[in-house]
Amino acid sequence: MNIFYRKVADNQWNAFTYVDGNNVTVGGNAAADIRFSSNGALSTGAGDVTSGGLVPLDTFTPSGGAAPISGLNFNYVNTTQFGSSFAVNDLTQDGFTSGRLSGVDVDSEGVVFARFTNGRSVGLGKVAMARFNNNQGLRQVGDTRWVESFASGDVQLGEAGTSSFGLMQSGALENSNVDLAEQLVNLITAQRNFQANAQVITTADAVTQSIINLR
Repeated sequence: MNIFYRKVADNQWNAFTYVDGNNVTVGGNAAADIRFSSNGALSTGAGDVTSGGLVPLDTFTPSGGAAPISGLNFNYVNTTQFGSSFAVNDLTQDGFTSGRLSGVDVDSEGVVFARFTNGRSVGLGKVAMARFNNNQGLRQVGDTRWVESFASGDVQLGEAGTSSFGLMQSGALENSNVDLAEQLVNLITAQRNFQANAQVITTADAVTQSIINLR
C-alpha cells in the first residue's frame, strides 16, 4: 500500500492511496481531504477526517485473487503539519507481500515447514516417531526397510522430544556402520580361500590327466 500527499491549499492536503497500483477511494473520491489548523494541528471532524482522527477507506479488492477488504481506517491522530526535514522515524509491518515456495524443511521436533520468498514459514504437519521394545527383533523386508515382528513387540507412536522419543535432524546422512578394516580382512580371506580352492581343482585335474596317460 502506497500513500502520497498533494497540497491543494493552505493547511489542506489530498491523500491518495494505492494498493497494487490501483487507487483506493475515500467516500467515492480519489483522494482523502485532510485539513490542519493554523498552528499545524490536525483538524478532526473536517474534510474526510472523523472526530476520532480516522480516515475510512472504501471497500477495495487487492490483486492476486484476494477477497475484498472493507472497514479499513487510517489513523491520523498524531499527524501534524509542522515544517521539518523529512526522516523516517519508525517502520512497522503487520503483513507480508506475496511469496513463492522456496523450500521445505523439518525442525528438531518433526514439524514440516514450508518456506516462502517473502520470509513466511508455514507449518504443514508433524512427522510421527515410532519405537519398539526390541529394535533388534525387527524383520528386514528390504535394504533399508524394516517391519515389526513378534520379537520386536508392538509399535509405539509419539512426537519428537516427548517422553523417551529423541529429536529429529533434517538433511543429515548416517555415517557408515561398517568396520572397513574388518571387511577388508574378510575380503582378503575370501580371496585366499578362492585361490586355494582353485589350486585344489588344478591339482585334481593334473592327477586325472596322469591317470588317463597311464592307459
